[in-house]
Amino acid sequence: MKFNFKRFIIINFGLMVMTIGLYFFLMPSNLAVGGATGLAMILSYLIPSIPMGVILGILNIILFITAFLVLGKEFGGYTVYASLALSGMIGLFELIYPMTAPFTDDLFINLIFGILITGVGMGFVFNQNASTGGTDIVAKIINKYTNVAIGKSLLMSDFFITLFAGFVFGARLGMYALLGIVINSFVIDKMISGFNVKINMMIISKELDLINDFILHSAGRGTTIYHATGGYSQDDKRIINTIVSRSEYIKIRDYIRTVDPKAFVSISHVTEVEGEGFTFDIGE
Repeated sequence: MKFNFKRFIIINFGLMVMTIGLYFFLMPSNLAVGGATGLAMILSYLIPSIPMGVILGILNIILFITAFLVLGKEFGGYTVYASLALSGMIGLFELIYPMTAPFTDDLFINLIFGILITGVGMGFVFNQNASTGGTDIVAKIINKYTNVAIGKSLLMSDFFITLFAGFVFGARLGMYALLGIVINSFVIDKMISGFNVKINMMIISKELDLINDFILHSAGRGTTIYHATGGYSQDDKRIINTIVSRSEYIKIRDYIRTVDPKAFVSISHVTEVEGEGFTFDIGE
């Protein structure tokens, strides 16, 4: 497995964001919102003598072999690191800044802030083809073999843990946890879709050849040219169609403004592109 430093940094950033959401909002409120982390919270509550970070590390080992066998060495390797790093970060926070009570006694506020923050962190981790272990691995397997979006797959895998949380912490906390995993699934899917968004451009211009050459050679993207007829003028026109990234779109847009300020440019967003020059997107 080839080491990718940029990927490593993004995964660690996502893990730190997750730790903040878990440690400061969800854990002090006993909001076990699914996953190995949620199960560890339940077990830590039942066995308070064992630190939650230790329990989380033990639980994650169970599914590591499955990750290597089913999802490959790359996913398995990064998942092993991410799960151990998350356990270590939580354990470090427990030593440096013990939380005896949540920031606020409003359970709903803790749930919303905790879920939004952890969902953003998980989005970063999942987008790098890794996970934090536990039921995240189950969700990734469901995503791989059924094409169900990763957030919805996580909702499916975490549902029974929230039921368990309801029995341990009470129906009120269990229902909050169930609400949490539903929100979490949407946050993760939106995060991943945001990472993968591409822009489809339709361009009509009197300087079409210059713009087409710029897209091909300066932006490095392919184009398709359509021949059309203006509905009002009945003039023959040519239309450039291309799909680009956000940064490429800005570059092309600025160039068009310099060569033809009156050019007609229409854009739309796409979240999945397959083919030469594009990778398979994991968001739905």
